[in-house]
Amino acid sequence: MIQLEKTKIKNPVPLNLFNAYSQKVVSAEEAVKAIKSNDKVLVHSNGAVPATLLNALVERKDELENVEMHHALAVGELPYLRPGMEKAFRHVAYFIGANARKAVQEGIADFTPIFLYETPLLYKRGIVNLDAALINVSPPDEHGFCSLGVEVGLTKTGAERAKILIAQVNKRMPRTLGDSFIHISKFDYIVEVDEPVYQLPQDKTGASPFMDEIYSKIGHNIADLIEDGSTLQLGIGAIPDGVLKFLTDRRRLGIHSELFSDGVVELVEKGIITNESKNIHPGKIVVGFVLGTQKLYDFINNNPLIEFHRQEYVNNPYVIAQIDKMVAINSAIEVDLTGQVCSDSIGTKIFSGFGGQLDFIRGAALSEGGKPIIALPSVTKDKKISKIVPMLKPGAGVVTTRGDVHWVVTEFGSVNLYGKTIRERAKALINIAHPDFREELTKFAYEHKYI
Repeated sequence: MIQLEKTKIKNPVPLNLFNAYSQKVVSAEEAVKAIKSNDKVLVHSNGAVPATLLNALVERKDELENVEMHHALAVGELPYLRPGMEKAFRHVAYFIGANARKAVQEGIADFTPIFLYETPLLYKRGIVNLDAALINVSPPDEHGFCSLGVEVGLTKTGAERAKILIAQVNKRMPRTLGDSFIHISKFDYIVEVDEPVYQLPQDKTGASPFMDEIYSKIGHNIADLIEDGSTLQLGIGAIPDGVLKFLTDRRRLGIHSELFSDGVVELVEKGIITNESKNIHPGKIVVGFVLGTQKLYDFINNNPLIEFHRQEYVNNPYVIAQIDKMVAINSAIEVDLTGQVCSDSIGTKIFSGFGGQLDFIRGAALSEGGKPIIALPSVTKDKKISKIVPMLKPGAGVVTTRGDVHWVVTEFGSVNLYGKTIRERAKALINIAHPDFREELTKFAYEHKYI
């Protein structure tokens, strides 16, 4: 059993809490027996996937039918998506990661299109009634509170609403602060583990020298739009990493974001991100979850600089709109000449999901001095296909509408489409498209009376 009195706290756990805790400790195999056929089960998302519990659950595949597994992006293997699991388990994704994409596209898993800030409201409003939740938490403190660690935003509300709460208490889960805690009295079963928290390695080399140069130029173009005292929404990947390296001469930057990764740590350490200009949560980084390396997880552990909150708060456009100089940076798969942005599908094939894109685009648009930004390379990696397109592919999803779009950035520059006519938009977007495709785009624009 985890020695609670030896956790990283000054005071020992009171005897009554220790007894209450120890009485709930069972094996993973015993805990997952509480899950029945046709149950709806919430799985802790992103890097907090509770591997021990999931592996124990899939061992029961011959006993179960149609257990719905609900979560957003998850890192690592999802064992219930292995071949032969289809009868026992059905995955329901709110955002599709690489590990679930094939299953969704083949029709053996489901996708729910939904804004990120509204996802936890499915549980709060009783639209999805959860029978159980499988969570991955830190050891309890001296008051009996466990932290949800690296992922709070999508899980806290669901964990509170689930009929049965099964907690994987993990020695390696960071203790994060804010609205992150659940008391041991709320757990029905406790399974003690000592397993690594899933990491997302930071690729320092990029996809290719060609793409490295493109992302660097995009990052530079976005950085030119960021003023001192701005608050940033950043995701993960080449574009936010490209932006961060060009912000070393900025001052008093802040973070209010659904997530962030390792790149933020360096700017905090250099005194560039101080959060002192924020008018909502001044002096604090506000986030729903993080995803990165152990360096990042060590940084967030017990760090009062960082407040984790539910996604229905972090991503609420009304909250975001109250933050002055809010800069929202989001990516896209393609943008058409009228400004429609597709970021969740490739034609009819669902690729990812809404995420928090429109939450932050709309919030930043209402922010005093805010800048909503859509950023993308002008071409695909093989240079054969333009990402500024005459029209979206048949069946492509419009995530950010032409009415919502403001700034669009490629490696060839940045344009602000807000208040622009279709003629002005088409001309502006052609100017930041790859030169190899500008003639083709211009011809289409003339033929369709855009210009």
